[in-house]
Amino acid sequence: MEWSEVEIHTLNEAVEPVANQLTEYGASGVSITDAIDFHREREDKFGEIYALNAADYPEDGVVIKAYFLKTDEFMAQLAEMEQTIRNLKQFDIALGNLSFQVNDVNDDDWATAWKKYYHPVQITEQITVAPTWENYQGRENEIVIELDPGMAFGTGTHPTTQLCMRALESYLKKNDSVIDVGTGSGVLSILSAKLGAEKVLAMDLDEVAVRAAEENINQNHVEAIVTLRQNNLLDGVFERVDVIVANILAEVILLFPEDVYNTLKPGGLFIASGIIAEKAEAVREAICAAGLTVLTTEVQGDWVAVIAKRGEN
Repeated sequence: MEWSEVEIHTLNEAVEPVANQLTEYGASGVSITDAIDFHREREDKFGEIYALNAADYPEDGVVIKAYFLKTDEFMAQLAEMEQTIRNLKQFDIALGNLSFQVNDVNDDDWATAWKKYYHPVQITEQITVAPTWENYQGRENEIVIELDPGMAFGTGTHPTTQLCMRALESYLKKNDSVIDVGTGSGVLSILSAKLGAEKVLAMDLDEVAVRAAEENINQNHVEAIVTLRQNNLLDGVFERVDVIVANILAEVILLFPEDVYNTLKPGGLFIASGIIAEKAEAVREAICAAGLTVLTTEVQGDWVAVIAKRGEN
């Protein structure tokens, strides 16, 4: 079999929608390398637990690589795929000077080519995300999440995921009930379970993400706590919970603040991330308009997480 690598150079803001489009076209693995990850000066000791190699990173922006079986169908849809991705700008998603190219990949290398970009990532003093193919030995009392993201988003390397994980560590209480909207790889649901949540409902509209999340949930032995469902946002959810976490685009968060309010118990918390900085105020306003109170706004690079609370009534 022959394989092809689609390589896209774009802006950080476009990572999730571009990766999602590649997945929709049948990518068998997606890798993301962000120039910020190499050039930033760390404010603390947390981050990737390995030496960074400049050759693996773009000089600016983000490089997204996706791997496809080189079939006639794939070749025929390349032009459409590129145009679909370029059309994301119609949805107010900044793409920059987007470049789109296709490279041949050796059959022996394709399955592991994207995995070289994922290494253990220490999120906090207590939490580390480790790919399943890395032999990472956790410290005593360390929470280690073993993850194979497959084609789903959420490896622990992206700032939006890290912001959510730190918020969950800070705010989630033992025996809380949690809903993870747009679960992706399932990483936030797994962390919630390992932090002591009594039950977690993990949902994603994308069936590929649901399959990836199921494998990761089982890998981390939290299937007794985490229930997985293919679902659009909070549609059809009638139970009330203590915490809702959503690591999705700002444009999507704006669609359902009222549903969040109605689904939270009195005093419940909403952790929203995936928000590019310039759209943070619009998200805060929508959350407040729905009746929630913003407790804090956390920032990492160009990304923002908003933590809000429903009143006690």
